[in-house]
Amino acid sequence: MDCPSEENLIRMKLDGIPEIKNLDFDIPNRKLTVYHTGREDAIENSILELDLGGKRISSELTTQTEFTEKTNQKKLLWTVLAINFVFFLIEISTGLISKSMGLVADSLDMLADSFVYGLSLFAVGGTLSRKKRIARLAGYFQITLAIIGFVEVLRRFFGVEALPNFTTMIVVSAFALIANGICLYLLQKSKSKEEAHMKASMIFTSNDVIINLGVIVAGLMVNWLNSNKPDLIIGTIVFILVIQGARRILRLGT
Repeated sequence: MDCPSEENLIRMKLDGIPEIKNLDFDIPNRKLTVYHTGREDAIENSILELDLGGKRISSELTTQTEFTEKTNQKKLLWTVLAINFVFFLIEISTGLISKSMGLVADSLDMLADSFVYGLSLFAVGGTLSRKKRIARLAGYFQITLAIIGFVEVLRRFFGVEALPNFTTMIVVSAFALIANGICLYLLQKSKSKEEAHMKASMIFTSNDVIINLGVIVAGLMVNWLNSNKPDLIIGTIVFILVIQGARRILRLGT
């Protein structure tokens, strides 16, 4: 896992397994400690089904039986959902106006995170059939948007299009970068006291931040090369990431 939205995917996937007593996420070091009773086969298989590149590091006995409950988790999820959805609206509108597929693709990545946080709020704790239905709808909707984006990239690649506005690409992506940083900070601050401050290693392992930086670089390249190809390339890369994220959401519906 390399971002908080993937943490929520894992939480949703493991929701309902009665043997699990607590989940302790360490995003900077890409580790999850699962406190449970009984065999761990079902837990491990559920995590592997998400295709996040996870593997079991070790398994050992513990005498810990009491865990501190996180407070204000629902309020926190609403906050990061709102930030991601607002920037989805900002990026998709400015992307269409400025003719930047990089911004449009990045907006869908923001929408994907919104889906994950939304699923965490509305699906977890509900019936299994409800969780699966919502996950399937969100996943297929996301894939549909990404495919439409691919088609538009191909049209622009082989057609004659005006150059995207590189200034808009850079400025909007810079603000999106700040928004992602705020989300990471809020989510990490909600962890235990010793992890209250963001670590640089955590920030730069986030796909969201890397994507924002990629769009900024593409904007600079558009201006330097006087070509829309860098924008189309970053757009294609992000659309692929969006589809991968959608596939993981669909796995929640299986």
